Amino acid sequence: MFGEIAPSYDRMNHILSMNVDRYWRRRTVRTLKPHTRQPILDCCSGTGDLAFAFESATGFEVPVVAADFCHEMLAVGEQKRLKRSRSQVAFVEADTQDLPFNDNQFQIVSAAFGLRNVADTDLGLREMTRVCCGGGQVAILEFSTPRMQPIKGLYSWYFKNVLPKVGQALARNSSSAYNYLPESVGEFPAYEKLVERMLAAGLSTARFIPLTFGIATLYVGVK
Repeated sequence: MFGEIAPSYDRMNHILSMNVDRYWRRRTVRTLKPHTRQPILDCCSGTGDLAFAFESATGFEVPVVAADFCHEMLAVGEQKRLKRSRSQVAFVEADTQDLPFNDNQFQIVSAAFGLRNVADTDLGLREMTRVCCGGGQVAILEFSTPRMQPIKGLYSWYFKNVLPKVGQALARNSSSAYNYLPESVGEFPAYEKLVERMLAAGLSTARFIPLTFGIATLYVGVK
């Protein structure tokens, strides 16, 4: 399914979010404040947009790894990297449930709109925590359901009725990827529930920051 939508993935993200996804990634980088001493890992990276944002924020001085289990997504990301004159983002095919990295290696370990696609959420969080260094941050940027009305009702209607039809028509994939999106968001633990899972995975603190009325939420934990 992800392989099928890889060629149109970036375009669809921008169209369906009305470009707000760009702001969410910028906000994530600003909140985490990466420094220039240790590498950064972006899990479930897709075509690497968040990885590129981290690289730019650190002045291209910090090694950034973009890991994903979908080869086709990584291939698109690699083509994007070649068009960026200074980029050295390393694209690695890897399952977040079994990361091929040493313990305590990265200052930031992130996942943007991807952790809900990991079969075992808790195992994915434990792996992200394992490879994060002491004092480092584990960050999850994910869709969520707004809690306030009327935003909650309007968003739910758009997410369940409009987004899948528009996505399916423009992406033209056979796997109903844009029907899967609202289903997976509805099943994924959000807000306090995900914070509890992050703490259980071994993080010492965790908090959540609703973005754009709660359409997306940034979760930040410290190891």
